[in-house]
Amino acid sequence: MRQFARPSLGLLSRILAILLLTVIIEFGVSTLLYERASQFSVRDDEARRLAEHLVISRRLIAERPVAERLAMAAQLTTDRYLMRWEGRVTSPPPLATELAGMRRQIIAWEPALASADLRLQLTSPGRRSVVSGGLRLPDDSWVYFRTRTPIVGLNLTTERILQALAPAVALIVMGGLLMQRTLQPLRRLAAAAEQMGSGTSVHVEEEGPTDVVRVVRAFNTMQDRIHQLINDRTQGLFAVGHDMRTPLSRLKLRADAIPDTQVRHAIRGDIHEMEAMVGSLLAYLGGDDDPENPAHIDLAVTCATIADDAADNGATVIYNGPDHLEMVLRRSAIKRAITNLVDNSLHYGTRATLSIMVDDFWVYLNIDDDGPGIPADKTDLVIQPFVRLDPARQRDTKGFGLGLAIVADTVAREGGRLSLSNRPEGGLRAQIMLPRR
Repeated sequence: MRQFARPSLGLLSRILAILLLTVIIEFGVSTLLYERASQFSVRDDEARRLAEHLVISRRLIAERPVAERLAMAAQLTTDRYLMRWEGRVTSPPPLATELAGMRRQIIAWEPALASADLRLQLTSPGRRSVVSGGLRLPDDSWVYFRTRTPIVGLNLTTERILQALAPAVALIVMGGLLMQRTLQPLRRLAAAAEQMGSGTSVHVEEEGPTDVVRVVRAFNTMQDRIHQLINDRTQGLFAVGHDMRTPLSRLKLRADAIPDTQVRHAIRGDIHEMEAMVGSLLAYLGGDDDPENPAHIDLAVTCATIADDAADNGATVIYNGPDHLEMVLRRSAIKRAITNLVDNSLHYGTRATLSIMVDDFWVYLNIDDDGPGIPADKTDLVIQPFVRLDPARQRDTKGFGLGLAIVADTVAREGGRLSLSNRPEGGLRAQIMLPRR
């Protein structure tokens, strides 16, 4: 029975839906805060204190004779409020519409001011505002007042800004969490792609938005095909290696029966070259499927052994370095890589020197020779597979030109890198950098 995927919104649709949701919520919260700010533009304690001072000042000034009202107004002046009385007023102070809410609030707390024709106006000496205005006395004279400290806008610059920012921050966090959940399949896909690059097969669950599910499904299919191709190639390599080594072994036996010593040695040399070609090709193409696991080895002893073996065969190879250096490496692979570099040095020069230097993070293994070196602009090219720099000498070279490529792959699998450089005194230096673990 075929199962159909549950219908799901695409990635773009989900992002648009999340943005729309955050905009709607932000609009609603901002509107609510704006309405509250317009209704309560002054802090409650400041408005109540002003109302109490006005009702007391109006009563005391109204009870005094006209000649004493100026003095009484001066006595009622405090560090918060400035009071002033005027007997004749040609025109009353204007009534500020933006302070209508504050006026209603003051009258609600002190109903005695309802008949005083309370007038309020706003002055702004900067970003913070003070309130001024007037009160009508029963004899139609006026008492003017002004706050000496700003009382309007204090909460708009501190508390209400924080209140306005709080929902925005909350929406950003909520949107980020939703986006993180939406993009989680893509992160799993990226992690699987990285593991796939190191040769590990990882099946990614097909979930999430429709677009992401299609990408994950295509990745899983591609991964299966790639691993199938690698498996087919590996099996083919094993078959080719077995089939070619068998006739080569028969040729060795038949070459031993040749009475002419010179011809026999020439034929055995050709057979050895064919074996080297087959071995290098199989090592390069089958490198990712090497079953060898890293183990503790003594790299210094390995290098010294390679130098001694070469010396036993009549070559001049010298080792300079510590007596012991424990590392975790693939024993056979790293030994084959160092041997390839030594053989390459002896092929183009007359002697080779192995040296090891160590710092806190890296181990530097240098193989120096006295050969002709490599042009500076070709040091990266020569590491590429199937590349030889001197076409005239290709037929004099064993293998397919895979020696340095195999070394580079082997060192990369150990987390290091291979570099080639010309020595100032002449010759080539091949340097292997391995991380200390």
